[in-house]
Amino acid sequence: MPLDMLKGRFSGEILEDAFSRGRYSTDASIYQIMPSAVAIPRSKDDISAALAAARAAGLPVTGRGGGTSQCGQTVNSGLILDNSRHFNRILEIDVEGRRAIVEPGVVLDDLNRALKPHGLWFPVDVSTASRATIGGMAANNSCGGRSLRYGTMRSNVRAIDAILSDGTEARFGEMPGGALSNHPAQAIVDDVLRLGAAHGDLIDTRFPKLNRRVGGYNLDALVPRDAPINLSHLLVGSEGTLAYFTAIELKLWPLVGERVLAVCHFPSFYQAMDATQHLVALDPLSVELVDNTMIGLSRQIPLFRRTIEAFVEGDPAALLLVEFDEGSAQANARKLAEITDRIGDLGFSWSGEGRNWGGVKPITDQRLQGQIAEVRKSGLNIMMSMKQDGKPVSFVEDCAVELTDLADYTARLTEVFERHGTQGTWYAHASVGCLHVRPVLNLKLEDDVKKMRSIAEEAFALVAEYKGSHSGEHGDGIVRSEFHERMYGTEITDLFRDVKQRFDPDGVLNPGKIVDPPKMDDRSLFRYSADYTVPALKTAFDWSTWTGAGGGFQGAVEMCNNNGACRKLKGGAMCPSYRVTRNERDVTRGRANSLRLAISGQLGPDALTSDAMAETMKLCVSCKACKRECPTGVDMARMKTEVLAARVQKHGLSLHDRLVGYMPHYAPWAARVPWLMNLRNRIPGLAKLTEGVTGFAAARDLPTWSANRFRDAEFADPNPDVILFADAFNRYFEPENLRAAGRVLQAAGLKVKVATPVDGGRALDCGRTLLSVGLVEKARIEAERLVAALLPHVEAGADRGVGTVFAPHPARRNPCPDHRRAGGDRRRSGIPAGGVSG
Repeated sequence: MPLDMLKGRFSGEILEDAFSRGRYSTDASIYQIMPSAVAIPRSKDDISAALAAARAAGLPVTGRGGGTSQCGQTVNSGLILDNSRHFNRILEIDVEGRRAIVEPGVVLDDLNRALKPHGLWFPVDVSTASRATIGGMAANNSCGGRSLRYGTMRSNVRAIDAILSDGTEARFGEMPGGALSNHPAQAIVDDVLRLGAAHGDLIDTRFPKLNRRVGGYNLDALVPRDAPINLSHLLVGSEGTLAYFTAIELKLWPLVGERVLAVCHFPSFYQAMDATQHLVALDPLSVELVDNTMIGLSRQIPLFRRTIEAFVEGDPAALLLVEFDEGSAQANARKLAEITDRIGDLGFSWSGEGRNWGGVKPITDQRLQGQIAEVRKSGLNIMMSMKQDGKPVSFVEDCAVELTDLADYTARLTEVFERHGTQGTWYAHASVGCLHVRPVLNLKLEDDVKKMRSIAEEAFALVAEYKGSHSGEHGDGIVRSEFHERMYGTEITDLFRDVKQRFDPDGVLNPGKIVDPPKMDDRSLFRYSADYTVPALKTAFDWSTWTGAGGGFQGAVEMCNNNGACRKLKGGAMCPSYRVTRNERDVTRGRANSLRLAISGQLGPDALTSDAMAETMKLCVSCKACKRECPTGVDMARMKTEVLAARVQKHGLSLHDRLVGYMPHYAPWAARVPWLMNLRNRIPGLAKLTEGVTGFAAARDLPTWSANRFRDAEFADPNPDVILFADAFNRYFEPENLRAAGRVLQAAGLKVKVATPVDGGRALDCGRTLLSVGLVEKARIEAERLVAALLPHVEAGADRGVGTVFAPHPARRNPCPDHRRAGGDRRRSGIPAGGVSG
């Protein structure tokens, strides 16, 4: 292994196995590059050691935060350093000076939670704030929805501590006197200052005068203006190609007060774009676009459906969400009145027809504003929720133009899409002329790859014509770097190479980004390369909602676009295991990537049923939070069961699996001797003695068998109003749940009867234990027994109002996963499409 010298000098983790490397081979872009190794540093010393080892081994080094880059910034063939797990401390908060110093792995939301008690926040509010790290945001020069007022990362970074490729540690910040002396990287500093002095006029001429220009290196930071030169601004947006950040000093702002939101409805997309310049004149905090495609897709997502209904009137072609923060309720009300008048002056009214229909829906409720913001921030992932093979693809994602050109630019770009037989999805930052647009393409098809290339060339030619920026938010990476010469000219791109050469002469730091990039359509770098295939595979569940092998299992797995929403640490429930371990292996995204690589043969033969895959799935607790909270609907609980089923087919069941899976079968006999079954928890050393045989960890007690198990006769009214379902866990371990449920129902005047099997055999159960070891068909039989028992009562309930109560499961409160199988006849089995609760 080329990094053997790093072992013993590195306090973090070094990952070299195929599964771990595969999980770091992609980000949220279209690209995939398998790294040589992954390292998880704990300290600056670890960073230094890793850079030294990589230099010696001739490996490139790429830093990584949340791994949500849209353009391929965080993938490379060498050593990937993940800052997010350990290198994530807030080093200092200076409340009076309104500044903070953080390590690069700090997540934006975590920082803002720490700042809130001090009345401060960091306002570069990117949509991925729940997982985006400050280091990644600085590397990409991130912007956020309120850059109209607060500017980009460059505007809010005061200084950067970094390690250069030769190991030199240096601080880059403001130069009050216009020069520095005795700097650790003095030769580099002198060279880049001379470059700025010599080429100031050229830089001023060639760089677009836009809020949203984040492409290339910020050479304009080297040109003296009203403020002192700040060398950290040259590093911001450099995508890890010039130096490795170890600490970042940030400018902080006072918290925003109570805001109001004006939801402006338009009958056509063009009219919304044309109106933007007139609404920005009212000095809003932000103006965000939502188009009718996003509205329609959001209505199909349970997480967002109710919110959409609360703020969308009728069937608009586009919405502009205009946000104000004027410091008082009265001032905010005046702004709402002003924008209502402005929309009226532009010719729109609720009573209008055709091109004159539209108006303003004011939103003052702070909670609803937050929910609307979540829809807006999830725009990218909502677009990616399409279940077809074609998906909205990011490559002309965030071009920016002047507001006066916005309507014409978007209309002409739409024509480009139409000429190539596709359409774009639009959303995001209308206030700064930066709209996220993604044409729908299937990059598994060579023809669509060619379309992507043609669209990119035509789109960037349009941007150049309007003197705009081809990169307005998400940076360059692989997808846009090759177009710098077209946008800036040969002289500027030569200066980019000069800067790279001075900082990183051996090309160690994240090569192929900004300078000397590969072709953006090089399919050998794609997640779906030219030879990407998924062989036929037999699946246990019905995946026909999606496309691809395994009856659609392939398509369901490929729905994960690496957006990283599962990496959030607060709010909702996804993903609980990641919140504990902070390990990429244990997050929904990591598991989905492992599955995709396994079924496509990229992790070796039999990877799907391997021990490494079992370890990947091990900590998925099947809570189903991802099914609801993942914006693209990845249902990892169901996928885990599919993996378990395949593993059972390959390897059979272990004793541990049998003890878990068949517990409801042997429980009636075990429950007769609870004192014997509970000895393992009570006799010291017995758990340890049996650990190797049973597979149950000695450090944990098993559930305690009840000495007073539940019996069906406890609630057996012959003419019931309510049917009580008693599953095995409640029946044998916590019968007090069932008894309490029954007493409450009786106290309400209802007659209660326990559901019993029609064949008079073993007690009913939901089949959850069988699913947990991959016995899907046996679980289906249990579900059919349950349906057969309940169906007569349900049918009788049509006349008598009979209800069914599913008592809470003591170990897991979520509904059981689906009990369906591929091609199964739901009418014959009687199993509802949503599954059976237990």
